[in-house]
Amino acid sequence: MADIATIARPYAEALFASAKPSDLDVWSKQLEELAAFFENKELLALANNPKLSTNDLVTLVEGLLKTKPSEALANFLKLLANNHRLVALPEISTQFSAMKNKSEGAAEALITSAFPLEGSALTDLLKSLKKHFGGKDLRPTVIVDPNLIGGVHIQVGDEVLDGSIKARLAQMQTNLSA
Repeated sequence: MADIATIARPYAEALFASAKPSDLDVWSKQLEELAAFFENKELLALANNPKLSTNDLVTLVEGLLKTKPSEALANFLKLLANNHRLVALPEISTQFSAMKNKSEGAAEALITSAFPLEGSALTDLLKSLKKHFGGKDLRPTVIVDPNLIGGVHIQVGDEVLDGSIKARLAQMQTNLSA
């Protein structure tokens, strides 16, 4: 079977090309919500059940959404269901968000910290990261992981900055054992 990213790319590109710039945020949120559903193994198994019709599956998924989907989203779901591509929704959502961010000059930043980051500490960190990443507007997601001991681990796209105590200790252990 083809790589899921390869399968998702044409759907994400078509969706992005057809969306109005003012609708990008709405589409992105709806896709994220749908992606969360299709990361659930039970729902995926149900989606792959040949006894369940496409219309019944789409009706079920639409019923799970917080808000009634637009006609365009309902049609998109039917298209994915008919082509047995609902499994690609998480990747479609990821690629759509990346295209949206690129068009807006922004990037998603996954920040893992040993302690909660809020207020001015987060604002100051984002200011310094913005300089490091060429002025891109960063949209942070903060995760707390006490295993880092201290510091932060930052991922923006495929670039990683690891300033955690855990990483420094691992590097020190490597240097001492060499």
